Amino acid sequence: MRRAVQIVVVLALVVGAWAYVQRRGFQAPKNYDVESSLRELLAAQADAWNRGDIEGFMAGYWKSDQLSFSGTNGVTRGWQGLDDRYHRVYPNRAAMGHLAFSDLEITPLGSDAAMILGRWRLDREADHPGGVFTLIARRFPEGWRIIHDHTSADAPPVSVPAPTSKH
Repeated sequence: MRRAVQIVVVLALVVGAWAYVQRRGFQAPKNYDVESSLRELLAAQADAWNRGDIEGFMAGYWKSDQLSFSGTNGVTRGWQGLDDRYHRVYPNRAAMGHLAFSDLEITPLGSDAAMILGRWRLDREADHPGGVFTLIARRFPEGWRIIHDHTSADAPPVSVPAPTSKH
């Protein structure tokens, strides 16, 4: 009899919790939604890049003349300008290599904006460039998009000559 009472109590709790969720709706904490959505955006960009799909990679950017990209060679403005830049700098799969993002830090800047810090690395047959980036992303009706990208390449390693001994 005692076991039956325990089962009834557990079932009542489960049904009560289910009814509450149905009435109120379950919502993940805002920061979780922001962080998970932006990690998915960057994962989709890396997947597209690694397929050789620059158009798919560019889908993560705001398709606007107000998009900005700052890099080693200055500022590129507008979605089309950035698309042209990527096609010029990465004309084929060998130049594109395999892209990986790491060390991501996502900081919400309100409910519809966030800053993303991280590292990037390309693995190519001839080299392995990498660096850091800062992205500003904004939530639009169609989803999160990058509105500003500041990407820097790591400085090449400095070759230091071996000390010579003087006797």
